[in-house]
Amino acid sequence: MKPFYVFDAYGTLFDVSAPVRQHAARIGEKSALLSDRWRAKQLEYSWVLSLAGAYRNFESVTQDALDFALASLSIKDKALRSDLLLAWKTPDCFPEVSAALERVNSAGAKLAILSNGTPSMLESAVTAAQIGHYFDVVLSVDQLERFKTDPECYRLATRYFGCNASEISFQSSNRWDIAGAAVFGCHTVWVNRSGAPDEYRGFGPDRMIRDLAGL
Repeated sequence: MKPFYVFDAYGTLFDVSAPVRQHAARIGEKSALLSDRWRAKQLEYSWVLSLAGAYRNFESVTQDALDFALASLSIKDKALRSDLLLAWKTPDCFPEVSAALERVNSAGAKLAILSNGTPSMLESAVTAAQIGHYFDVVLSVDQLERFKTDPECYRLATRYFGCNASEISFQSSNRWDIAGAAVFGCHTVWVNRSGAPDEYRGFGPDRMIRDLAGL
């Protein structure tokens, strides 16, 4: 067992489809497409900004992505926009998360979250899910003003724990995030919740599991 376990937040601990699902009755048949497009643009904007050497924090990126998704689907409900952004602040945890964190924590490992989310976003989500007591630290890339997969983002974890990358088990549901952590030198565990085919050949994962119960 690795001594340090670092978890991505969104999609790994927190269900990114939950905010739209909460309001699916209002949205109707476009709800699944809205959720997918919102998430896709959220990630795209973070990558484009990083490659351009620019920065807007993840809360701003999330708002911009939602605005695009709503506009692209001709959804003009301003109250819905506000409600979706509010729901994003306290997304549901996946059902197996607490038990998995308890098991790893009880085995003596040190735990951290490493996320693109801002400190305030992460604090809201962690507090609402009541999982903060499992973690030694919640690390946000916001202090660097750059997004994953920049290597400096993963270095936040090694610096905090004073360890080598190889001593870290890094868990993420995002295959691109696993690739970034693998390049940095971490042991990587891909939480492949959707059963997606593998990609980024040559860059991890060391393990693949369906959900965090497999840790």
